[in-house]
Amino acid sequence: MRATEFVKSYFDAWNQRDPRGVADHLTADGIYRDVPENLQRSHDELISSLKDFFSRYRHRYELIGEILKSGNTIAYQYRWRPFENTGKSESSASYRGAEFMTLHGDAAMTITDYYDIPVETQGLKYAKSGLTSEQLLKYKQRLDQIMRSQQAYLQSDLTLPRLAMAVDCSVNHLSQVINSGFGISFFDYLNRYRIEYARELLATLDGQSNAILNIAFTVGFNSNSAFYAAFKKYVGKTPAQYRRTRLKDPHGGNDHTACRAERIARDVW
Repeated sequence: MRATEFVKSYFDAWNQRDPRGVADHLTADGIYRDVPENLQRSHDELISSLKDFFSRYRHRYELIGEILKSGNTIAYQYRWRPFENTGKSESSASYRGAEFMTLHGDAAMTITDYYDIPVETQGLKYAKSGLTSEQLLKYKQRLDQIMRSQQAYLQSDLTLPRLAMAVDCSVNHLSQVINSGFGISFFDYLNRYRIEYARELLATLDGQSNAILNIAFTVGFNSNSAFYAAFKKYVGKTPAQYRRTRLKDPHGGNDHTACRAERIARDVW
């Protein structure tokens, strides 16, 4: 499929408010990245998110300028124009964005969305969510209870829609709770819990059960490489380096990295 045809089909799906139509422009293992929200969604997660989004928003996508193509990557600018609830008059509020797609055959492996909301419409992102500050606090407390008491983060297949069901709120509301309430993305929120638990296991387990791979799977990661990358991101050391430090100093008195990780955990909780 040519780039112009692909983008036209993609825009048509958005303008027809068709969640599956939009998501089907991704490959089966494709990822949609929302840069301003610091979120990424799989094919099925995007469908769930867009169902809620389209139920509350009426809008139109418009292409600005030309579609640029280089190899298997295409890029373009767009304008997003919301409509009033009646659908008859167009709101003056709008914003511009740019998307970059990495194609594989007739679908996109990644869709990366950048957009800049004007100052006068900064509230647009959550303005129609209907989530009050009281509700946000209630959902935040319920989320904290589910993560702490039920240790939901240990589920390797935990997704934003599944967690939203557990909290008993919409996907967009939970996204707002995590983004606004904690200032981080869903994946960072989830991984920080996992890494904090991994630190406990690395410091307390002995023998064969102390294998790094076992701990990675125990705390919810699907691969050793993902665990190593996340651990080093939040702690500043590899799991093996951290374990050696703990063995030398069981009380962590000289482990400044551990202290930093503890502060990170407190920021989340």
